[in-house]
Amino acid sequence: MTAALPLLSATDAFGALDGVDALVLLVAPGEDAPELLPGSGAGADLAAGFGLDLAGTLARLEVTGAAGQAVSLPLPVIADDDRWAQFPPLLLFAGGDGSAVDARRAGAAIARAARPGQVVAIADLAGLTDPAATALVEGLVLASYRHPFRGAGPGPTGPADQFRLVGVDPDALAGGLCSAEATVVARRWAATPSNVKNPQWFAEQAVDAVEALGRRSGGSAATTRVRVHDEQWIREHGLGGLAAVGNGSATPPRLVVVEYTPAGAEPGRIVLVGKGITYDTGGISIKPRAAMVPMKTDMAGAAAVLAAVLGAAEAGVATSVVGVLPMAENAFSGGSYRPGDIVTIADGTTVEIGNTDAEGRMVLADGMAWARAHYEPEAMIDVATLTGAASLGLGKEHGALYATADRLAHGLESAGEQTGEALWRMPLVDDYAAALTSPVADLSHISRDRHVGGGSITAALFLRHFAGDVPWAHLDIAGPGRAARTTGILTEGATGFGARTLLRFLRDY
Repeated sequence: MTAALPLLSATDAFGALDGVDALVLLVAPGEDAPELLPGSGAGADLAAGFGLDLAGTLARLEVTGAAGQAVSLPLPVIADDDRWAQFPPLLLFAGGDGSAVDARRAGAAIARAARPGQVVAIADLAGLTDPAATALVEGLVLASYRHPFRGAGPGPTGPADQFRLVGVDPDALAGGLCSAEATVVARRWAATPSNVKNPQWFAEQAVDAVEALGRRSGGSAATTRVRVHDEQWIREHGLGGLAAVGNGSATPPRLVVVEYTPAGAEPGRIVLVGKGITYDTGGISIKPRAAMVPMKTDMAGAAAVLAAVLGAAEAGVATSVVGVLPMAENAFSGGSYRPGDIVTIADGTTVEIGNTDAEGRMVLADGMAWARAHYEPEAMIDVATLTGAASLGLGKEHGALYATADRLAHGLESAGEQTGEALWRMPLVDDYAAALTSPVADLSHISRDRHVGGGSITAALFLRHFAGDVPWAHLDIAGPGRAARTTGILTEGATGFGARTLLRFLRDY
């Protein structure tokens, strides 16, 4: 059973406090002392009307205004004086310096402090400008998310029922909801267990999502369509990497293609390719047990790409985009591909297999090569939980960014900064490419020189080959694609990392 997300609504004024279980006021550091968020006149007036000295209270409680600080203000109970009886519990949350980073953190803190089933009013947000207002909405939604619970019991505690945002810009609310919902749907897909999720299941999710989008969009002139190609089509069209990886599974591979084309636009200006391994045993190069446990999330790249394309269509962005999702299960069986095999990719490149647990780059290579020939795009971006080496170098909170074009890299870096998804640009070291040579094929799909190291870099160099002369970027999200604990906007497990960055990139492109 999936815990519902709270309803977020915008309102211009407080109105009656009936039905509100808690009132939140945002506090900023101020020049000399903490103060209500600039523009929060209505909140201050309301407090004064009930005889509350907020400035004195802030000083007494040692509220600094630093982002994430939260204080519950106890209201007095006085005999024969019921003036505060109408007033809901008052919570003071520090909104920090008004930046998007601090606003997102404040939104997450509010969501985590709210009790299940509550209606929470947040006031007064008229002074919170974009992008901070959008980030606050993202924080509220993402911290309220709970992974689907599958059981007879009640499951984890749910979020608040409703957040009423007083004075928020309606456009900021809509934008924040769109980007947060893209992350939420990517999380749900990646968190689905692999006894439920397989390539065909994910293809059906894509079809259902596009059909639902069509019903909501009504008479829009933009078009969003989805095509699902089966294992026979995959073999007939020469996608040998995808076919090889999927050959060991009882559930065959699929190539899912989702196109969003605004009215009057040429299709396929931007191609997004997402690694779609619905479960990864490592194949014949089998993983240790502990390393297999989180592998239901090995299709987080495909989830982020599909969520971003759907979000772009929902938001009506001006750029046409295609999501190419090579889906397979890397299983262990008599049909599994083997180290030493030579596999032919869609563009004719032959690849010598060195480690069947490096399957992600094989399906991405096919997706990229096929998309490059089919669409001739202006830019191509792939997203994948690709290498442990990326997280060893950058930790669990940064995605590794590789790019052949500075404009593409800068656009993704900017989008990541705006959405709170940290990216760090890494070098494509040409000298390392020699480690990918093979005496029996065009390429080795892993480094043959153990002295080179840099596993994330050599994986990116392998993928670069299949981008050809198309400006290309690669996001290795092996670190931030999964969270080891629940904190801030993250819930332990699948994070949906990349969906907001891609959607913001498409909005700004």
